[in-house]
Amino acid sequence: MMLGLLLARAGIDVVVLEKHADFLRDFRGDTVHPSTMQVMFELGLLDAFLARPHSEVRELAAQIGNESVHIADFSHLPTKAKFITLMPQWDFLDFLAEQAKRYPTFRLLMSTEATGLMREGDRMVGVTAQGPDGRLEINAHLTIAADGRHSTLRDGAGFEVVEYGAPMDVLWLRLSKSPSDPGQTLGRVEAGRIFIMIDRNDYWQCAFVIPKGGIDAVHARGLEAFRDEIVGLAPYLRDRVHELASWDDVKLLTVAVNRLNTWFRPGLLCIGDAAHAMSPVGGVGINLAIQDAVAAANILVPRLREGGATVDDLRAVQRRREPPTRRTQAVQVAIQNRIIGNVLGRATTPKPPLAVRLLEWFPVLRRLPARIIGMGFRPEHIRH
Repeated sequence: MMLGLLLARAGIDVVVLEKHADFLRDFRGDTVHPSTMQVMFELGLLDAFLARPHSEVRELAAQIGNESVHIADFSHLPTKAKFITLMPQWDFLDFLAEQAKRYPTFRLLMSTEATGLMREGDRMVGVTAQGPDGRLEINAHLTIAADGRHSTLRDGAGFEVVEYGAPMDVLWLRLSKSPSDPGQTLGRVEAGRIFIMIDRNDYWQCAFVIPKGGIDAVHARGLEAFRDEIVGLAPYLRDRVHELASWDDVKLLTVAVNRLNTWFRPGLLCIGDAAHAMSPVGGVGINLAIQDAVAAANILVPRLREGGATVDDLRAVQRRREPPTRRTQAVQVAIQNRIIGNVLGRATTPKPPLAVRLLEWFPVLRRLPARIIGMGFRPEHIRH
C-alpha cells in the first residue's frame, strides 16, 4: 500500500490487490515507529495521520519479576515524531488507501486475490487473480510481491527461503482495559513466561509468549490454567480473564525469521515479509516493510518513468535494503536465543542481565536501543 501510494504520487500507473473485502484482520502488528512517521512527515501526511485515534509510547519499560527496568527513550531521536504510535493496522491501511486514491494513477482492487504469475519466457509480466466477478489477468511491467511470509507469488516464482529459526511462538488475545490499569510496558517476565500488552485505547492486545511448538501443552493444561497464568503475570486482569471464553479467543502466531537469498526475478520484486519475515521482537516488521517500499520507490521511479525497470534496478533495491535487514534479524535472533529462549526454559524468575541494568543505571544509554528500534539501521527518506 505504501509503495502503491509512492508510485501513484510519482505519476506511475499502479494496481494494488487486497484479497479481503476490508482490512479488518485482527492481531496484526500495530507499532508505527518514528522512522515511518518521518516518512509520513516528508510526504506532508503526519498531522493527518496523527489525527486518527492512536496512543503514543515515548519510553519502553519491562517488568522482570518484581523489578521495573527502562529499556528505551525515544525523546532524543532526530525525527519529527519522537515516539512510537500504536494504531490498529486496519486504520493505518485505510489511511494510506485514502491518501493514494487522491491520485488518478492508483487503483485498489478489494476482494481480489493474486493467485499466480504470468510469464513470457523467463520474465514475469503480471498476475492472475480471483476477484468478485471471477478470474482476471493483470498485465504489469513490474510485479511487487508484498503478500507476506506465506507469499503466493514468491512461492510461484520458486524463490529459496533461508530459515533462521525462533525458540518461541506467540498467543495473541484481547482483554478489555480499565482506567485504573498501569501504563504501557514492553513486557512482563517471570519464570518461563513472557507477557506483553499493547494499548489499543479501549482494550489491550496481549501477546503470551510460549516455547516453539508448545501450543499442545498449553491446551492440555486447560483454559482455566491459562487464565491463571495471565493473572499471575498481571494480577489486575483477574476480573477480565473470563473474557477468554474459549480457545477461539486465543490465536496462535507461529514465529518465523527468514530471508530470501535473491529478492527478484525479471519483472518481479519481493519486499516486506515476502522477502524477509521478521520476528515480533521490537515490533519492527511493518516499519522494515515500509522502508523497503520507500527505497524501492526511490530507485525505481526514475526508471519506470523512462519506460522500465531492469534486473539491475531490482538488484539495487535488494542491495540497498538487505544490509539493514540482515543486521535487524541478527539482533532479533540474538535476543531470541540469549534472552527469550533462556527465560522460557527457566524454572525461576531471571534477574535483569547486566546490559539491562546498565540502561537503568545510565539513562543516556537508553538512546541506543531507541535508535535501533525507532529508526533502524538505515532509515529511508522520500526523494520523488
